[in-house]
Amino acid sequence: MYIPKYFKITNVDEILDFVQKNSFGTIVTTEQEKPIATHLPLVLNKKGDDYYITGHIAYGNPQWRTFETCEDVLVMFQGPHAYISSSWYGHEEVPTWNYQAVHVYGKASILEKDELLEGLTIMMGKYEKHRENPILMDKLSPQLLERQLKGIVGFKIKVGEIQAAYKLSQNRNETDYMNIIDQLQNEGNPHSKQMAELMEKRLKN
Repeated sequence: MYIPKYFKITNVDEILDFVQKNSFGTIVTTEQEKPIATHLPLVLNKKGDDYYITGHIAYGNPQWRTFETCEDVLVMFQGPHAYISSSWYGHEEVPTWNYQAVHVYGKASILEKDELLEGLTIMMGKYEKHRENPILMDKLSPQLLERQLKGIVGFKIKVGEIQAAYKLSQNRNETDYMNIIDQLQNEGNPHSKQMAELMEKRLKN
């Protein structure tokens, strides 16, 4: 990923927190030199000194068969993004787009059944535990669980290289920066509002 120096993020804890909060990712591999991608909910785990991204994919999706033949897979995570009009600057300029993105490269492998069950337990706990009537693994009947397991393939990706870009108008002067925040707040667009909040938060850090 091309990252100008203004927008490069290197704080590992910050990046990992971003992945946890924006965990619906895109996995990219190649098959006969053709890129293929799948969009999936994923979970970031730490085991020992290593980080792993775990998830599962439909058995009928042929991408899982490429996991062990690709030297590296690419996982992309994206946060809020918004169009930035050049009319918001105090000088002539071209429009642009603000965004947050993290790319993770790593080696993928297929999970054994017990590892898949562990991964499913963690994932369901993450997305269900705060709900009024959480559906957790221990509430599923063995019959349903066995039937569903036949239709999915679990995988883990050992995290290798991480690239992170937060393009939040860091290269603009203070007057333009504050005006961009104001304009985004007034867009009436949820993505724009989220971007404005991110830019405001950056000022406080």
